[in-house]
Amino acid sequence: MSDHAHVQQHAPAGATTKVFMVVWFALLALTAIEVFLAYIQTPLAIMLTLLIGLSGIKAVLIIAYFMHMKFEKMSLIMTLFPMLVFCILMLFVFMPDAQRALDLRPR
Repeated sequence: MSDHAHVQQHAPAGATTKVFMVVWFALLALTAIEVFLAYIQTPLAIMLTLLIGLSGIKAVLIIAYFMHMKFEKMSLIMTLFPMLVFCILMLFVFMPDAQRALDLRPR
């Protein structure tokens, strides 16, 4: 058997089980906060702003640690920035339809 057959893949430097567990518990805590926000009475605009912000933080944690993009700085920027611009543009495209749909609902 060749020496190449025994090569093991290792996690990138700095990616230990402890780090992954801390990130996992942070994601769990953020999800609990999101569920809690859904049950308390807060103004809709504040609740939605908080939910979008928390979801963004969760997405960054997942991409950075579980997809190992933290260890590829330029790749992270080249992946996330165009998608951020795309999502913002899509919000502006669909926002008029969302407003029109609100006007169609019976009161």
